[in-house]
Amino acid sequence: MEPLNREGGADRPRSAGGGQTGRVIVIGPYLRMRRGDADAQASEAVRDSEARLEEAAGLARAIDLTVADALLAPISQIRPATYLGKGKVEEILGLIKGHDIELVVMDCALSPIQQRNLEKAWDTKVLDRTGLILEIFGRRAKTKEGSLQVELAHLNYQRSRLVRSWTHLERQRGGFGFMGGPGETQIEADRRLIGDRITRLENEIKKVQATRRLHRAGRQRVPYRVVALVGYTNAGKSTLFNRLTRADVQAADMLFATLDPTLRALSLPHGGKAMLSDTVGFISNLPTQLVAAFRATLEEVLEADIILHVRDISHEDAEAQERDVDAVLRQLGIDPEAGARILEVWNKIDRFDPEERDNLRNIAARRPPERPCFLVSAETGEGIETLLTAIEERLAATRTTLDLSIDAADGAGISWLHRNSEVLTKQLHDGRFDMTVRVDETKRDIVVSRFGAVPHAA
Repeated sequence: MEPLNREGGADRPRSAGGGQTGRVIVIGPYLRMRRGDADAQASEAVRDSEARLEEAAGLARAIDLTVADALLAPISQIRPATYLGKGKVEEILGLIKGHDIELVVMDCALSPIQQRNLEKAWDTKVLDRTGLILEIFGRRAKTKEGSLQVELAHLNYQRSRLVRSWTHLERQRGGFGFMGGPGETQIEADRRLIGDRITRLENEIKKVQATRRLHRAGRQRVPYRVVALVGYTNAGKSTLFNRLTRADVQAADMLFATLDPTLRALSLPHGGKAMLSDTVGFISNLPTQLVAAFRATLEEVLEADIILHVRDISHEDAEAQERDVDAVLRQLGIDPEAGARILEVWNKIDRFDPEERDNLRNIAARRPPERPCFLVSAETGEGIETLLTAIEERLAATRTTLDLSIDAADGAGISWLHRNSEVLTKQLHDGRFDMTVRVDETKRDIVVSRFGAVPHAA
């Protein structure tokens, strides 16, 4: 068992908010696959155990925890009381005492009873994967909307754990997080109070949803088409977002570097405009509480005209990550096989040598036309123009381009066109505006009958 020290000093304390964080050990309690267990092999088993453990350690580092060690703990079956077997529990107890560990992160979903029993056995705080992700989201949420969604997810998680003994948390602790900061002397383990708070949060989030619907209705009247980025966390979505829109959204080589959704104008090659939406990154075993709580945010994905599935094609678990993203999309009611609506973007090709890139291009070329993929480097800009052209072609495929001439004095008509179509060109000649507009099929007949528009001559 080797200490996880990939960043040149994982054993050194890291600061968070000016203080020092406790030392943690990350445990990967992954089930051994039995021969013939086809269903498991088709899902989580395809993930490399070392890669899964490294991801869990990365989640811990994302909130400035000091990862003192990381340990694979393969198990043949899940124990109802402690998840791990008795011998493994005792082995880890020795590591905890030897490394002066203050927190154990279990890369799995623990039941309240399992979590309580492990804390008693190890005499230290235990956090499972769901709790760790919730902690990250709680620290990263910057907007009021994000904070509401994270708190709702946390309270739903906390409500299921009121059977726990909270005496070990009698020190000061903060907000709705798990560790440190100002707060009460113990968790308010009162189901009625939590239930009331959840109801209030749900009502506030409904207001957020109503506001988003109004914003979307406004964009549809303009109308701007929406392109949404989805993908596994750290796939490079924010870097691609910045490259496409010339924005300055935070982008870092870190899990869940950005959380709050962002919308920016996207300029297309031939002068058209669209709205680009950057969404929260997905991850394997994403807590169902978060999927439910962030539904208001993820409605941008549901309503998007085009979804760009951004993949870190250089990652060793790229295929498993693709399946994880597809699973979350299905939870949202989106079919990943939905043909023209979803474009795959294979990002970070700058990490490959020329021969490997040629191989990737050959693989991409053999893909079926209804499932195309585009090789890009958000870091260097390679392949971006090809991607933008493809986005423009997809958006134009469901719209009609028309030419028309309108009296310059017809202010109401010109205003209507600007609100209900995409104006591509507009030139004044002899008191009339010669215009080329792009409209949805639902408004084509109105523009033809009202303005005498004719199909655009290419």
